[in-house]
Amino acid sequence: MNGRVDTVGNSMQKKTPPKSRSFHRFYDINGWSFVLPAVILIALFLLYPIAESLWMSLHSGRGVVTKFVGLRNVERLFNDPVFLKALSNTFIFLIVQVPIMILLSLILSSCLNQPNLKFRGFFRLAIFLPCVTSLVAYSILFKSMFALDGVINSTLLWLGIIESAIPWMTDPFWAKVMIIIAITWRWTGYNMIFYLSAMQNIDKSIYEAAKIEGVSPVRQFFFITVPLLKPTILFTSIMSTIGTLQVFDEVMNMTQGGPANETLTLSLYIYNLSFKFVPNFGYAATVSYVIVFFAAILAILQFKIAKDK
Repeated sequence: MNGRVDTVGNSMQKKTPPKSRSFHRFYDINGWSFVLPAVILIALFLLYPIAESLWMSLHSGRGVVTKFVGLRNVERLFNDPVFLKALSNTFIFLIVQVPIMILLSLILSSCLNQPNLKFRGFFRLAIFLPCVTSLVAYSILFKSMFALDGVINSTLLWLGIIESAIPWMTDPFWAKVMIIIAITWRWTGYNMIFYLSAMQNIDKSIYEAAKIEGVSPVRQFFFITVPLLKPTILFTSIMSTIGTLQVFDEVMNMTQGGPANETLTLSLYIYNLSFKFVPNFGYAATVSYVIVFFAAILAILQFKIAKDK
């Protein structure tokens, strides 16, 4: 009897049309009960703020006292010298710092991937440790290190590399250099971990074959390691680009955009527009979408250059 019931049940399942099964699956209460909390949280804390900030960018004013101005905030961008300065400073940090950090991360990960290197765990931890350091704490530490009578100038004077103390905080060029050094010190270890994990997944027989053929370690690095790390390099390049476009903490805590806005970034300018100057949340939202625009454009360009889908 049970066998007949099972047979009848199986035959009924086989006769159920595919569209009916997909319909019932779409309205499956158990499935939606698992997904619904995540959907609500994403809509509440991600989709709604994006839509609200986009609508806010079409207004001018502060708080709830705003008026609709349409695209006038976009027109204001091109006539705002402070915005143009912040944009140029951000791109200087991006163009200089990201390639240096990527190359340095590749070199460090290649060195720390050597099996005969002693204290590998210690070196990996020491290089990665800045990533988990408090942003405010390390920014204040760098500010004291790069002061006129700080340890950096004292060391350079003692070694005879410079004849007088470098004005890191007051000179526009050296202030940018200080910010670049700080960002590189913090995020190099972060990218190094990605490269190190990817290198450990490369088949060792490839290097053994290259070694038998007499390929030097340098050529192995550029013609074997780097090509095989192409997806990881693409990922870290995009993430580093987005992170540099959003640089805020280092500049805020070390130079506050000075001297004379020479280290002002887009993120710090958004903060100033919202809380420091006469508040204009609508214009600040417009500037924030400039970061979104350039992050998307640069990510697409990097995908195109890498020829990866």
